[in-house]
Amino acid sequence: MRDLSLAEDVLQEAAVSALKHWGRSGLPRSPQGWLLQVARRKAIDRLRSAKRSKLQTEALAILTEGGTAPDADVIPDHRLRLIFACCHPALEPKSRVALTLRTVCGLTTVEIGCAFLDNDTTMGQRLSRAKAKISAAGIPFAVPDPEIWPARLDAVLTTVYLIFTTGYIAGPNEPRDLCLEAEYLMRLIDQLHPDDAEIEGAMAMMLLTAARRAARIGDDGASLPPTEQDRTLWDSARITEGRALLARAAKRRNVGPFQIKAAIADCQMVDPAPDWPQIAALYRALWQYEPTSVVALNSAVAMAEAGQAEHALDWVESLADQLSNFQPWHATRAALLAKTGRYTQSAAAYRHAIATAPGQAEALFLERRLAALPQ
Repeated sequence: MRDLSLAEDVLQEAAVSALKHWGRSGLPRSPQGWLLQVARRKAIDRLRSAKRSKLQTEALAILTEGGTAPDADVIPDHRLRLIFACCHPALEPKSRVALTLRTVCGLTTVEIGCAFLDNDTTMGQRLSRAKAKISAAGIPFAVPDPEIWPARLDAVLTTVYLIFTTGYIAGPNEPRDLCLEAEYLMRLIDQLHPDDAEIEGAMAMMLLTAARRAARIGDDGASLPPTEQDRTLWDSARITEGRALLARAAKRRNVGPFQIKAAIADCQMVDPAPDWPQIAALYRALWQYEPTSVVALNSAVAMAEAGQAEHALDWVESLADQLSNFQPWHATRAALLAKTGRYTQSAAAYRHAIATAPGQAEALFLERRLAALPQ
């Protein structure tokens, strides 16, 4: 069955049944398995009562295979199947993330809309289109065969990391901790496809970034870069685990972009200050895998911090056509204009970056930088 809307409907009906049944009889041995079994029976009833089409007949045959309740131990495999379906290359990147948040993490349309700064109607339409595309394209709910993993893995890892980033930017007061949701999903992927250097690299990148989460916002509510954070607030356990994963991945000698990004995160956290020359070199290596304007922008930041501010500013200015609608470009340009003594231009760039900042913490950080410019 490839009908996500039907799957959601019958699972909701199963949840309602659970409230009634469990209230009388108590929790079953496997609550998740009970819900899946009841939802499957309700789906069978729906399909039997509907007009039979070829797809419905095939779906019914799949659903009626075997009559025992699923064991709780196989639930992770079901979640991974959903991840691969939601992250199919046929769907656009934003829809992949939104659909994963909806079907795998269980967020509501309202919560997903807030995460993407979209209204409920717009996000609901996006989700509906994505579900319809999965159905029309016959995208399977299945973990791909091993030979297909390399082609599909990047989309899955990127989507899960975007979920993490969405939660990281949103802050700790959101109703759902998307950082922890993403960490759970990444650990699940690592568990079911172990000894993969890129999965380990992605997990390391996530852990090293998450380790700084408690220090990301200062006492005044402004976001802080790693160089200005209180290192005593960093999560040493996550740092240790992240670095161990990165070292393990490096020993496999199968370098990929997620490992390079993890190494960049690690270099940002070295004591007593970030290793900017090494970070700049890593961004040059990342460019070989991801020759994008965003990678070029980040590379320019590292270049400036390593002592090449004028060259970095020239590079950033050359990206105007591609990134003029990208808020971090304006923030980066403002900082480099200030670093090279162009204070009037820097102030104008800061004002634009403040007006388009993704959140209050980022806006406060930029306002503080603007106020510090020489008059």
